[in-house]
Amino acid sequence: MPDWPTAAAFLPEERSLESLRAAAAECRGCPLWEPATQTVFSRGEASARLVLIGEQPGDQEDRQGKPFVGPAGKVLVRALDEATIDRSDVYVTNAVKHFTFTVRGQRRIHVTPGAAEIVACRPWLRAELELLKPRLVVLLGATAAKTVYGNGFRVTRERGIVMDWPVAGGPRAMATIHPSAVLRADDQDVAFAGLVTDLRIAAKELA
Repeated sequence: MPDWPTAAAFLPEERSLESLRAAAAECRGCPLWEPATQTVFSRGEASARLVLIGEQPGDQEDRQGKPFVGPAGKVLVRALDEATIDRSDVYVTNAVKHFTFTVRGQRRIHVTPGAAEIVACRPWLRAELELLKPRLVVLLGATAAKTVYGNGFRVTRERGIVMDWPVAGGPRAMATIHPSAVLRADDQDVAFAGLVTDLRIAAKELA
C-alpha cells in the first residue's frame, strides 16, 4: 500500500461542516485528487438524523461537485420517497471523496477505489460523523460497508439488519445495496423493491 499522507493532515483544527467542506477541496491525501475535477464532499444539514454513505462520486457528481446527482442519485431519491423518509432529515456523503475512473474512448468509467484510497479518505468520514452524531447510518454498497466493518463484511448476508457501530459510542448502522446496483440488475423492479424494503427498516429506526 503506498505511503500516502492520508487526509488527516488536511483536516481543519476548528471543525464545522462548512470548514470541513472548504478544507476537503484542498485535500491531497491520496493521488485521486489530480485526475478528478474536484472534491465531492456531501449534501445535507448538521441536524440530519440519517446519514447515507456511498462509495465514491460518479461522473456527474464529479462534474457538479455534489453527491448522488447522477442516475444512481435519482434511484435513491425515489427509494427514500417510497420509504417515506424525509429528505430534509438526510445527509449524504461517500467513503471516498474523489471520482476514481479510467478513460475509455470519450467516456470516464467508474473504477472501485482501492484500500489505500479508502484508508486515506477515512478521516473525512470520521470527522463528519463526529459532528453530525446521527441517529442512524445507512451504508450503501460493499465499499461503504467494508469501510466501517472491515473486509469480511458481506452486504448480501447482512443487509437490512440494524447493528451497533464497531466502536463504542458510535451510531447504529445498517447496510443495503448501492442505488447503482439497481441500475445494473437484471430485474430492476425487484432490486428497487429490496432497496425500499431496507430503507423502510431505517425509517422505523428513526421513528
